[in-house]
Order: sequence, then structure tokens, then C-alpha cells
Amino acid sequence: MPLPLWQRLTRRAGALSRMRRALADFLPMLADVARGRYRPVPWPALGWMLAALAYLLSPLDLVPDVLLALGLVDDVVVVGWMLTRVDRALADYRHWRGAGR
Repeated sequence: MPLPLWQRLTRRAGALSRMRRALADFLPMLADVARGRYRPVPWPALGWMLAALAYLLSPLDLVPDVLLALGLVDDVVVVGWMLTRVDRALADYRHWRGAGR
């Protein structure tokens, strides 16, 4: 049985929040890693972010960008999914940043 509309919308809002948080935390995490303040390096976060960038820049897509609306939706969905993985991988960093500052 499909979820009610309100539950589907709140799940989407949670995913959007995780994507925004991943983008907001990624660059400060890179700076802390580069300066040697944060160890261990969160390799999964780096890998997912590189994969998201590669997918955006690559001419190969699940749905070709020639099909304008579907091609853009495809990019948003795939990159959004990858950003939620970045957000998960940055949980330890956020904990460290909150405890250390």
C-alpha cells in the first residue's frame, strides 16, 4: 500500500535537508582534513562526493540530457542520492566538530 502524501513529502524534506547539510559540511571537513585537525580522513564521504561530481560532469547518464526534463530529473535524483550518502559519511565529523568547538 502506498504511503500517504504527507509521509511521502516529509521523507522528501528529510532527504533535502540531508543533501543541504552534506554540502554545507563537506568543504569545512576538507579544510580540517587538509590542516591536519581532523583524522581519520572520511574516505567514503570523499568517494561519494567525487562520484556525484563525476556523474554530473560525465556525458554518460542513466537518462540522456537530450531529453531535457527527464535528463535533469535523472541527474537530481542520482546526485541527491549520493549526497545523502555523503551526509551519512560525515556523521563522525559533525560529532567531532560539535564536541571540539
